[in-house]
Amino acid sequence: MSRTAGRGPRRLIRWWRRRSLRARLTVIAATAIAVSVFVAFQVASELLAWHLRDTVEEQLRADARVLATHAERADLAQVELPPYPGSGQLVRVILPDGSIRTPAGQPALPPVSENAGRVARGASADLLESDGSDEEGYAIYTLRAGDGAVQVARVVDDGPINQFGFGMLLIGLLCVAGGALVGRTVARTGLAPIDRLTAAAVRVAHTRELDADIPDEGGGEIRRLIRSINDMLAALRDSRQAQRLLAEDAAHELKTPLTSLRLNVELLIRLDRRGTLDSALPAESRTRLLNDLGAQVSELSTLVAELTDLARGDVSDESTEVLDLADVVVAAATRAESRMPDIEVVLDVTSVWVSGRPAALERAVLNLIDNAGKWSPADQPVQVRLRAEEESVVLEVDDAGPGIDAADIPRVFDRFYRADTARGLPGSGLGLSIVRRVVDAHAGRATVARSARGGALLRVDLPAAAPPAPIARLTTGEGTAAS
Repeated sequence: MSRTAGRGPRRLIRWWRRRSLRARLTVIAATAIAVSVFVAFQVASELLAWHLRDTVEEQLRADARVLATHAERADLAQVELPPYPGSGQLVRVILPDGSIRTPAGQPALPPVSENAGRVARGASADLLESDGSDEEGYAIYTLRAGDGAVQVARVVDDGPINQFGFGMLLIGLLCVAGGALVGRTVARTGLAPIDRLTAAAVRVAHTRELDADIPDEGGGEIRRLIRSINDMLAALRDSRQAQRLLAEDAAHELKTPLTSLRLNVELLIRLDRRGTLDSALPAESRTRLLNDLGAQVSELSTLVAELTDLARGDVSDESTEVLDLADVVVAAATRAESRMPDIEVVLDVTSVWVSGRPAALERAVLNLIDNAGKWSPADQPVQVRLRAEEESVVLEVDDAGPGIDAADIPRVFDRFYRADTARGLPGSGLGLSIVRRVVDAHAGRATVARSARGGALLRVDLPAAAPPAPIARLTTGEGTAAS
């Protein structure tokens, strides 16, 4: 039995060895591209499905909150339910006695589930569920309102995902055909099959050991091929490293805003479950809290864009603008104080102009202040100074902490580097490395020294820019008028 099982692989190996180099390159190129396209399709499909589900869920939650507000004002039995327009969302009101109300002309929804009934009875605040139907499934969100509950539902539509899959299939077929054509063309250039080179290439492909470069042997086309393969391995190593760094950057950068967002949402849910939402949070405070949630979501979107720039290793020039760096510093300090309420940030800034990306610069300043806040004692403020020096703009952030050891100064801005004294503090050693990346992308320089207060003094020098033309004309006009 074992002999029979072993014949298959041996036959396949013999068949493969009998193939010409042209056929091998054709198969390898087509297979590699097919696998890549398949993996990309799977990942992209999951991301698209997640995004669509998230969008539907957020819309259901928002619509349910609006309906619940109207229901609490007008009573569940009296709240107005406009006739069903023929498309769009479906609504249902669950009364305290278990009966339901629906708009006139609306299609029937699945029966109220047991869990939804628990929400109506006050056992929980809300519930998001699906009826599980394969043909016309509904995503139903139930929200506690008054002595009952309201429900908002939407039909789960898989059409966009199916269209996307069909498009990816066509693209995959074209890519596979193109890969096969490229492999055949390369083989036709006259590259002779070399047993040693083939064995080495197959070994790398099977073991996935990207650090094992192929020895540079032979001459002419063979040498160029070996060098090309080694360059490809280096690119794959860099790609793998970039993926890992992106994950680390995302974990580091998204942790704080996600935590803040989660705390605010948990506060609303906890107060709503206790039934003290109206008394504990007046309308003005609730509006302010919801505005904060919106700002935090916007911050997450900005962070995702910045992490994309960080993964590419550059900063796009498309959104570069001439801006007042003082505004960026004030905004970053405000965000830092909201994140570290126990730390005081003292600003000494003047209006200075630079050419750059506001979001990236604000992220760099925020990282500098966050770093200083981790070390600064509670009774000592973090000092932030901004001024112009000749043709440069100088930003300084210093703290009254223990300072940085001389041995650690050369590596402060290195990615993932953390001094021994910082091992017990939160963070992954990426904050200051992101600062350096942003500063380098703006043709600046980031340095560190000891401050006069004994702590660390982090300094950023950026090229100064002339103020925008309208501001320059306004200043000239005022001066002329005054004279």
